[in-house]
Amino acid sequence: MQHTRRKPTSLAAAAALAVVGVSVLGACSSDDGGSGSGDGSTDAAGGTYTWWDPYPQHDGSSDWEARVQACGEEAGVTIERTAYDTTALTNQALLSAQEGTSPDVILIDNPAVSTLADTGILTTVEEFGLDTSAIDQNLLDAGVVDGEAYGIPIGANTLSLYYNADILSDAGVDPASITDWDSLTAALAQVTDAGHKGITFAGIGTEEGSFQFLPWFWGAGADLTDLDSPGAVEALELWKGWLDEGYAPNTVINNSQNTVWEEFLTGDFAFAENGTWQVNSAAEAEFETGIVQLPAQDGGVAPAPTGGEFIVAPVQEDTARYEVTRQIVECMTTPEGFVETANTFAYYIPPTAEGQEQLLAESGEDADLEPWVEAVQNAKGRTSDGLGTDYPVISEALWTAVQNALSGASTPAEALETAQADAEAATS
Repeated sequence: MQHTRRKPTSLAAAAALAVVGVSVLGACSSDDGGSGSGDGSTDAAGGTYTWWDPYPQHDGSSDWEARVQACGEEAGVTIERTAYDTTALTNQALLSAQEGTSPDVILIDNPAVSTLADTGILTTVEEFGLDTSAIDQNLLDAGVVDGEAYGIPIGANTLSLYYNADILSDAGVDPASITDWDSLTAALAQVTDAGHKGITFAGIGTEEGSFQFLPWFWGAGADLTDLDSPGAVEALELWKGWLDEGYAPNTVINNSQNTVWEEFLTGDFAFAENGTWQVNSAAEAEFETGIVQLPAQDGGVAPAPTGGEFIVAPVQEDTARYEVTRQIVECMTTPEGFVETANTFAYYIPPTAEGQEQLLAESGEDADLEPWVEAVQNAKGRTSDGLGTDYPVISEALWTAVQNALSGASTPAEALETAQADAEAATS
C-alpha cells in the first residue's frame, strides 16, 4: 500500500528562511500540558521545553523525572514533562500537530513512530544531524520509514521464556536442552507427566496476543505480508497443539501478559513467555527462576518483537528551538545515557553494543541480564520490513486468527487464510 507523506521542513531550509527574514511563530502552550516555550519566546537559549512520554506511573518525584530534568539542565533549559498512557499519547501527538502545539520531544511506543512519520509531523534524525551508526540496526529499523529514520530507541525490551527451576529439576528437564520446538514440546510433556503445569502465554485478542505469537511466527520463517504461509500455519498449530495436549491452559485465550505473569508466580507452571520488564519480579519470586531463549522451529533464537520507546522530535514552526532539542536528545542517547535509562527503569537494554557491555559490567552476575541482551540482539521491530502504518491492520488480522484457532472456531490453516484475505482487503 502506497502512502503520500508530507515531508517536514528540513533544518537547512528553515535556516535559509530565517536568513531572508521570514518570521515564524513559536508553538504555544495548551491547557492539557501541550507544547510551548513557556514564555512565548522564540529564543532557543533558556526557557522551557516540552516533553511528553508514556510513563504516568513515574511522577514528579521519581528517578525518571530526575533523569529527564537532568538533560534539560545540561542543555540550559527547563523541561515541562507531561505523561499520558500509550494510546492517549499517540492520539494527543496527532491532535497537537493539527493544532500547531506539538511538544519539543516525545517518547513514543516504537510501532507508533511510523504512524506519526507518515503524517509528516516528525523531523528525521538526519535533519537533526544525529549519529545513529552505533545503534543496533534491528532496533533502529522500527523507526525507519521509506529509508528515513525518524527517531532513536532509548532502549529495548523483548520476550523470552522464563522457567521455574524447581519444576524442571523435579521433572528431570535440563533447560539447556531446550533449543527448538521439538525439545520444548518434549520438556512440556515431561513436566506435565510429573504432575505440573506446562506453559502459559498471552493469546488475548489484542496487540499483546500478536506480540506474544510473533516469536513463534517469525521463528518458523513466516512473514507478516504472508499470514497464511506454511510456516505461519505450523506456528499456530504449535500453540493449538499445546492446548489440545494439556500442556497449556485454555485461559491463554484471554490471558494478558500481566495475567501470564500472575499465573507463573503461583509456582504451578514450568514456563511462561514474558518480557524483560519482569526481571525484578522474577528475582523476588518464591522459587528459583531462569531464562531460556524462545527457540526457533529448527533451532537457534527466534526473533522476538522489540518493545520500548523511541525519542522523536516533532516539526516546530520556531526552528530556532531545534538546536536545544538536539542537545536534549543527545543527552538521552549517549552510551552513558542509555545505561542510565536502563538502570532507571530496570527493564531496558541499551540499543548499542557499547551500552550493552557497560550495562553487563555494572550489573554484575547477580542481575543475569546477559540472556536479555542476547534476546534484544536477535529481536525484530514489528513495523520492520517496510510495513509502516499497515502493521496495525495486519496485527489485528493475526490476533484474530490466533483467537479463532485457539478457541476451535477454525483450524489454524483456515484462521490464517481468513486473516490474510482480511489484511489484503484492508491494505490494498
